Amino acid sequence: MSGGNLPGTPVSGVRLGGPRAAFVWGLGVAVYFTAITYRTSLGVAGIDAADRFHINASALSTFSILQLLVYAGMQIPVGLLVDRWGTKKVLTLGIVLFTTGQFAFALSGSYVMALAARALLGCGDAMTFISVLRLGSNWFPPRRGPLIAQVAALFGMAGNLLTTLVLARLLAAFGWTPTFAGSAALGVLVLVLVLVFLKDRPEAPAPSAPAPAAAPGPEPVRERGYVRRQLAEAWREPGTRLGMWVHFTTQFPGMVFLLLWGMPFLVEAQGRTRAEAGTLLTVVVLSNMAIGLVYGQVIARHHSARAPIALGTVLATAAVWAMVLCWPGRAPLWALVLMCVVLGACGPGSMIGFDFARPANPPERQGTASGIVNIGGFTASMTTLLAVGVLLDATGDEYRIAFASVFVLQALGTAQILRLRGRAHRRERERVVASRVEAVHVPV
Repeated sequence: MSGGNLPGTPVSGVRLGGPRAAFVWGLGVAVYFTAITYRTSLGVAGIDAADRFHINASALSTFSILQLLVYAGMQIPVGLLVDRWGTKKVLTLGIVLFTTGQFAFALSGSYVMALAARALLGCGDAMTFISVLRLGSNWFPPRRGPLIAQVAALFGMAGNLLTTLVLARLLAAFGWTPTFAGSAALGVLVLVLVLVFLKDRPEAPAPSAPAPAAAPGPEPVRERGYVRRQLAEAWREPGTRLGMWVHFTTQFPGMVFLLLWGMPFLVEAQGRTRAEAGTLLTVVVLSNMAIGLVYGQVIARHHSARAPIALGTVLATAAVWAMVLCWPGRAPLWALVLMCVVLGACGPGSMIGFDFARPANPPERQGTASGIVNIGGFTASMTTLLAVGVLLDATGDEYRIAFASVFVLQALGTAQILRLRGRAHRRERERVVASRVEAVHVPV
């Protein structure tokens, strides 16, 4: 039975894995890379945006809040679209939207126009990651799921690296409009590649062979109640809800730091130069990429390590956050570096949420379940971005008080993880036992 899970061997008559799978999946990852580059571009341009649009901290945070609000609100609709349309159509629409949003942001001369551009960008961005997860499940064996998801996130974070290393320098050298307009060319390139080369799933065997495709493809579902049933069945699974809370609790500290408030905090509260702050943001990204590989390998080999790793990530993040905020005066460089290294674990930790939802749902419901999970971290990020902006304005830029809002959401999420983990584990074990019985008693 296990031989069917090896890359390049037939699974239901279709070969999963191999160079072609890597190429097609890599195209999806390139789209996600581009979306992350656009999503995080404001993280290195926050101070410039405040000057360009003459806005305060609360108004500045509204950029990212609106972007994440649109992103989070689109997750369930996108999950349903992926399950019905397939990945190519959804990714194509996403590219058109986020590229248009990035170009409009480059030309924005008013705060309102810039907000509209970021909302459009967030809408397109929302269509990428769930599509990439589904693409990976269509082209690779199920046992590769945790590693494939972490590697996708790793390459996505490389987009953040491009932002901190390249976009920040281009912004300083060429200014607002040339930098953001020029970056939109990357979206045009990936759009062409997707239209020409991307396929939803491996080709089915020749008509003489009886085997079906590797994974159920999208079907035109027209019966009434489809959307409600998909959502209800996905939410009913404890693994889906546990995945959402893991994503909620682990992702947002690193997201808030990279997306908007890291640069102002390091420059204004910690007295670092913009170059030093950019380097520290790069440390977060590099740490994210390295830790993602480790988490993916460990979880692929030891499924029971999911919850301990997720909870350990939350605990470590809270500890370093508290250390820097409670440091008398400005924290030393080594403490800031340590904080950035640990914050790099937030992204890989959030990916564990999908590892809880994936085995809890059948292939035809994977997009919907992934959308529910993905809502978690972005809801927490959006809430924290708003809280930090409001508290900064209320306290006269007192970052210690504003950043302490992180602990409230971490406590809420940790309580939910502890409440659901036992139920999800029992349900998953029941599924494994049932599938083994079916494999023994059903002839093949």
